[in-house]
Amino acid sequence: MSPELISLCHILRAAARREILPRFQHPDARAKADGSLVTAADLGTQAFILTELSERFPDVPVLGEEMTVEEQGALLAGAQGNIWCLDPLDGTSNFAGGFPFFGISLALLEGGQARLGLVLDPIRDECFAAERGVGAWLNGQPLHLAPASEALKDALALVDLKRLPVEVLMRIGGDAPYRSQRSLGAVALEWCWLAAGRAGLYLHGGQRLWDWAAGRLIASEAGVQSRLMSPGGGKVPVELSLAPCMAVAAANQALLEHWTAWLGLGSAENAL
Repeated sequence: MSPELISLCHILRAAARREILPRFQHPDARAKADGSLVTAADLGTQAFILTELSERFPDVPVLGEEMTVEEQGALLAGAQGNIWCLDPLDGTSNFAGGFPFFGISLALLEGGQARLGLVLDPIRDECFAAERGVGAWLNGQPLHLAPASEALKDALALVDLKRLPVEVLMRIGGDAPYRSQRSLGAVALEWCWLAAGRAGLYLHGGQRLWDWAAGRLIASEAGVQSRLMSPGGGKVPVELSLAPCMAVAAANQALLEHWTAWLGLGSAENAL
């Protein structure tokens, strides 16, 4: 694990100690225009990390979830090669409700792909990190998926039901093929739990760039196989976008193929 990743883990942990953990159980949440929640912890964490990154990487802009859509679009359009992508509090609804499953997600995007990714779970003090083509780590220890069954019936699935297309939701509700299912409510951490082997299947119907940029890189470097699709199962544009996408993942390629086929979501030609 590189000194750069270690330093970034320190920044995320400092942000959590200062802005998130003291406010847990006292969230002061309010609804945004789109109906989602925001808390002082979201805003304070974003401001803290923005300051830290601007001091260390003054030439790299930061796109944060709690910025306006106009600010986010301008940053993506104007980014010259590199841009940070930050979700200061992934799982705000969990945080606001006292459910201890939330975290900070940070990715460095280069040429449209994540080169570095970090996700901190402050409750469990777990810092997941990855560097493209180099590997993934949990608290500095390498993450490598152990061999897993290729049978859907043997897998524990992480499935977010709220955003799925009706036809997919009906299939799952009628005769789900997996052993058991959980919905945990924090996308970046869900990717990391796949990386750690804590689940074997994944399905989420609408996650955005800051949700998947870091977590998917960590999962991929640990051996997880995944695809991003449009919410209707169609092709996802290769370029970075603020539009939501569907994520499908599994512990190995054969399991992913079985899972995607069972869901009726088409082939790899429609995926990123």
